[in-house]
Amino acid sequence: MLLSMIRYLLVFLLFASAALAQVPEGIPRQLARERAANVSDVHYKLSLSLAPHATDVPGSVEITFTLKQPGETLLDYRDGVVKNVVINGQRRDSKVDNGHIVLPTVSVHAGQNTVEIEFTSHAGPAGKPIIQYEDKDDGSEYVYTLFVPMDASMAFPCFDQPDIKGRFQLNISVAPQWTVISNTAVQSVDRARGVAPVPAVGPPLTAFHFGETLPLPTYLVAFAAGPFRKIEHAGEPTVYFRKSELARAQQEVPELQEITAKGIKFLSDYFAQPFPFPKYDLVLIPGMAYGGMEHAGATFLREESVLFRTATTHSDILGRDILTLHELTHQWFGDLVTMRWFDDLWLKEGFAQFMAYRALSSLRPEDTVWKRFYETIKPGAYGIDQTLGTTPIYQDIGNLNVAKSAYGAIVYSKAPGVLKQLWYVLGDEHFRDGLRAYLKEHAYSNAEWSDLVHAFEQASGRLLGNWADTWIRKRGMPEVDVAWSCRDGRVQSLTVTQHDVLNEGVVWPIAIEAGLHYPDGSEWTTGLEIEKAAAKIERPFADGQRPCPAWVFANENDYAYGRFLLDEKSKEYVMAHLGQMSDPFERALLWGSLWESVQVADLDPRRYIELATRLLPKEKDEMILAQTVGRTAGALHRYVSEADRHLLTPPLDQIAATHMQQEADRNLRIVWFRGFRALTESAESRERLKALLNGSALIPGITLRPLDRWNMVTTLVALDDPDADKILALEKQLDHTTDGQKYAYMAGAARPDAATKKRYFDDYLDNPERPEDWVQTSLGAFNYWNQSAVTQPYLEPALQALPQVKRDRKIFFLVAWLDAFIGGQQSANSDEIVHHYLDTAQIEPDTRLKILQAVDELDRTVKIRKKYAGAH
Repeated sequence: MLLSMIRYLLVFLLFASAALAQVPEGIPRQLARERAANVSDVHYKLSLSLAPHATDVPGSVEITFTLKQPGETLLDYRDGVVKNVVINGQRRDSKVDNGHIVLPTVSVHAGQNTVEIEFTSHAGPAGKPIIQYEDKDDGSEYVYTLFVPMDASMAFPCFDQPDIKGRFQLNISVAPQWTVISNTAVQSVDRARGVAPVPAVGPPLTAFHFGETLPLPTYLVAFAAGPFRKIEHAGEPTVYFRKSELARAQQEVPELQEITAKGIKFLSDYFAQPFPFPKYDLVLIPGMAYGGMEHAGATFLREESVLFRTATTHSDILGRDILTLHELTHQWFGDLVTMRWFDDLWLKEGFAQFMAYRALSSLRPEDTVWKRFYETIKPGAYGIDQTLGTTPIYQDIGNLNVAKSAYGAIVYSKAPGVLKQLWYVLGDEHFRDGLRAYLKEHAYSNAEWSDLVHAFEQASGRLLGNWADTWIRKRGMPEVDVAWSCRDGRVQSLTVTQHDVLNEGVVWPIAIEAGLHYPDGSEWTTGLEIEKAAAKIERPFADGQRPCPAWVFANENDYAYGRFLLDEKSKEYVMAHLGQMSDPFERALLWGSLWESVQVADLDPRRYIELATRLLPKEKDEMILAQTVGRTAGALHRYVSEADRHLLTPPLDQIAATHMQQEADRNLRIVWFRGFRALTESAESRERLKALLNGSALIPGITLRPLDRWNMVTTLVALDDPDADKILALEKQLDHTTDGQKYAYMAGAARPDAATKKRYFDDYLDNPERPEDWVQTSLGAFNYWNQSAVTQPYLEPALQALPQVKRDRKIFFLVAWLDAFIGGQQSANSDEIVHHYLDTAQIEPDTRLKILQAVDELDRTVKIRKKYAGAH
C-alpha cells in the first residue's frame, strides 16, 4: 500500500512538472503564432494609480477578446502580483506562472470573453517599465512608461506581442497637481477621487480618463505624468516638458514644433496617407534611456536631445530634426503598420531613419542632407557589418525575451543604407508608390518584409527577390575594388570587383556610380549595376576617347552600401590633393575611405593624423571637421604608440586651441573647442581648460553650457590634474541641478584610482536606485582612454555581469556596456581576456554576437599597433 502511494505521488509530481513546463518563459514565436491565429478583437480598460513616490502601482484591467477556438489561453504578466481574477463572470484562483496568467480551457469559450484582473505592479528609477524621475531642481516627480519591446507585461496583464493589436482605454490616477499625457486625448478629469483601486492612505488622487485608442500593439501604449508645462500653437503639436525647464523650452521648442508640423505635411503627402491618429503630442522626458520612442499620438523625446546641454552647432540642430522626423515617421511605419514580429524590426526602424533623411532633404534643401546621411549613418553600419558579430537585417528572434538584441546599428544604420540604394535603383516615384500601396493595404494591421518587397515590385515592375534575399537575409557587406588601365594617355578599361568582407561567399547585387576624376577638377561618372550572380564587371573603353584619370572612386554620391577603398594610385593622389577638392560631399567620401584604409591596416594611422593636421585648419565644412577631428583623436589614443602620440598630438592640439579662438565661423569654433578638449593631455592644455572654466579665457561669441563645463571637468579628473578635485567640488557647488548631479557622477567615475573604480562598478551592478542614464553617461568616463591599466581588472567582471545587464537594463544599454569596457582597452592581453571568455563561458547566442561586435575594435587596435606602432 505504501509503495503504491509512493508510486502515485511520483507520477503526480512528474505530471505536475510536465504541466508546469508547458507554460513557457518569455513569449516564444510558436506561442505568438498560435495566439495571433486564435485571438482577435482585443479591448483593454486599464486603470492605474500613481501615488507620489510610491514604488507599488495598484491597477486593474478588463480585457475583452474573441477566441476562434476554445482552449487554454495565456496572458502575459511578470514582475507584479495578481490579486484577483474574474473570467467570464467567474472568480478564478490564478497565479503568475513563468511570466504568464493561465486562463484554463474550462473558463473560456469560442467567441467573446472577458477577463478582469486586479494586480500590483512596480515603479522605480531603473529596471522597471514605469520609471520615476526626481527633479532636484524643484523637488518635482515625473513618471513615464517605456514598454518596448515586451515590457508592457511588466506593467499590466496583456497579450504582449506586436501582432495582437488592441484598443486601449486608460484611466490614470495621479497627484492633484499633475498632468497626464497618453496616446489619446483626455476625455474627462475626475478631481474628486481616483479610479479603483486607490491607495488606502495619502491625499486623494485625480483621475484622468482617456479616449479609446485605435488598434495598437502593447509596446506602443504609454503615459507620462507629472507637473508638466506645455507650449501649444494652432496647427503644431503640443510639447510638454518639466516645469523647471520653462526658460530653455521657450527658446528651443518653437523650432521643434515647426519642423514637426512641416514633417507631418510632407509625410502625409508623400505617403498619400493623412496623419493616422487623432492627435500628436511631443513629451520631453528627462533621463530617458534612448533618444525617442514613437508611442502612437504621443512621442517621447529624450529631453537632452531637444533642450541642448552643450553649445549648439548647426549640425546639432540637424541632428535634432532627424530625431524628430524619425519618430514622426514611425506614426506610419511602426504604429499604423506594425511588424508582425521583432525579427522585422527594420521595417519600422530602418524606414523611419531613411525617411527622416528623405523628408529633411526636401524640407531643408539648402543643407547637404545626403552628405550628412553618409557621415552619420554609414560609419555605424560599416563598423558592425565587418565584424563576426554582425547579423542580417532580418534577425531570427525565437523569443521576445531576447528581442532587445535586435536593436543596434544593423537596423538603424545598415537598413537605411541599403534602402538608399534601393531608392536609387527604383527611382523616387516608384519607391514612393510602393510605400503608398504598402501602407494602404496594411493600415492598422501587421506586415512582414515580404509584403513591402511585393509592394515595391508592383510599383516598379522590377523583380526584387534576389536583392531582398541577399540584402535582408545575409549578413555582412561587400568590399568593392576598382582597377583601371590607361595607354597613351587614354583609358583602356575599368574593372569593378567585389568580395564579401566576412569571406562567407556572398555576392551582393549592387548599383554604383564610378567616377573618373581629372587634375582640373572635372569628372566623368558611369553607372554600373552588378547582379547577384556577378562578382566582377569590366567596362572596356575601346574607342580611346576617354582621357586617363588622376584618380577613380567607385561610389560617387554614396548610393551603394559597402566598403570602398581607393586603389594605391588613387589613394596617393587623393592624399596629395585632398585640400584642393572643392566639393564637400566628395571630400567627406574620401576622408571616409581613407579612414577605412586605416581601420583595415592598409594605411599607417600616423599618415592619416599628419594629413588631418595639415588639412583641417583650412576645412570649412562643420561635419567633415568634426568627424575627422574625432577620428584623429581616436587614432592618437588607440592606434599609435605612446611615443608617437606625444609627438603627433601637440601640433594638432595647438591648432585646435588657436582655431577655437580665431575661426570666423561660430559653428567651427564650437567644433574646434570640442576637439581641443578631446585632444587635451599636456599641462599647457589643461591650463587652457581651467581658464575656460574659471572665466579668465573665453571663446568669442560662445556661451558654454553646463555639459560643456562638466566635460572639461571630467577631462581634468581623468588626466589626474593636481587641481581636479578642487575644480570638481566647485562645479558641484555651481550646478546642483538634477543634471548637475548626474554629470558630477560622470566626472567622478573618471578618477584614475582603484578605489573609485571599485566603488562605481559595485554601484553599477548593485544599486537598483541608480538611474540607468546616470550609469550609461558615466561609462565612458570610467573607461577613459588613458586608464586601461586601472580598468582592465573590471573587463572580465563586466563580461560576467552580462546576464544581469541584459535582464535589468533597457535596449541599447548592453551594447554601451560592452563598447565601454572592451573599447576602453588597447592591449593584446585585454584582447586575450575577451577571447578566452568567448571560448570558455556559457553565453547566450545573441549576447555572444554583441561581444564579437565589441571586441572587433580591440582586435583591430592590436593588429594596427602590431603592424605600425613599432615602425618608423
